[in-house]
Amino acid sequence: MSALDSLSPEQIRSAEKTLSYGTWAITAGAVLFSVLTVTPLVERVTPDGWTGTAPILPLVVDTAVVIVVRLDATVARLGGTSGAWPAVLRWMTGLMTLLLNIGDSALDGDAVGVAVHSVAPLLLIVTAEAGLAYRRAINRAIERIERSRAAESKEREQQERADREREQQQARDHAEKVDRERADREASERAAEREHTARMERERQDRAAEERREQREYEERVRRDEQQRQDAERREQREQAECSRLEQQARNVLSIASRAAVERESVNTVNGAVNTAVNSGPTPDKKMPESDARSYLRSFGEGEKSVRQLAEETGWSVGWVANRLRESAEDSEPAEAAV
Repeated sequence: MSALDSLSPEQIRSAEKTLSYGTWAITAGAVLFSVLTVTPLVERVTPDGWTGTAPILPLVVDTAVVIVVRLDATVARLGGTSGAWPAVLRWMTGLMTLLLNIGDSALDGDAVGVAVHSVAPLLLIVTAEAGLAYRRAINRAIERIERSRAAESKEREQQERADREREQQQARDHAEKVDRERADREASERAAEREHTARMERERQDRAAEERREQREYEERVRRDEQQRQDAERREQREQAECSRLEQQARNVLSIASRAAVERESVNTVNGAVNTAVNSGPTPDKKMPESDARSYLRSFGEGEKSVRQLAEETGWSVGWVANRLRESAEDSEPAEAAV
């Protein structure tokens, strides 16, 4: 790789800018110097009344110089050649500028003046030629750099393409490996899933059988509980009916005894006599023994005396007497049923 190849595009553009700025600076200085130098010479050879046109000639020549420099730079930047006529124009304008600048000194025989006034035109001519050569050399170097970089880029692209193909092949191999592993894993998972499903089905069947058994046991318990509840309700109903019957009998006994007492009291009040046979018995302020009291109560038929009278005669309470009378009535009912 040459030294130019090692330059970056920014460095090359910077060098080209330096060349362009320098060329235009020399051209501007030469044009200004030429106008100031040539105008007095043209005024001396210009007819009176036309001396004001003296600056036109150096301006025309210098304009041609500017055109040559500008177009040569553009053509060189494009990498082409402008042919013979641009070279003729370039040398002709250069020689004209040189002759016009040294003309006044040459006519006076001033060799020093010729040398001094020839510096700017010669510098302009050489700068134009050197700038053109520099630009062509830079263009060739840029083309060579671009070809080299294009080759490097192509080689790099080929290497990258090869790397990509290798990576793609590796990716395909990896993908195939992953696919095989995934297929094996899926097959294993399917087998495990089938086994799990079968196990879950067995467990479900076992649970269903257990639930059915528990359901049967529960229903059996419910039936037993319901049967026991119904039996208890029937017993309770029988007991309640029995209690109701006994209470009704007791109420009937009390009612009959009360009516009989009322009737006897009415009879005693009307007749004004006391039935000594009925009132015979123990004194009310003396309490009979329980066995004697029971016998005394059984000696009277139903309705012969009221409960209160029997309580006063036996010395026991009205409730006790009523309970004994009810028990006596209950005992008499089975006997009558048996007859």
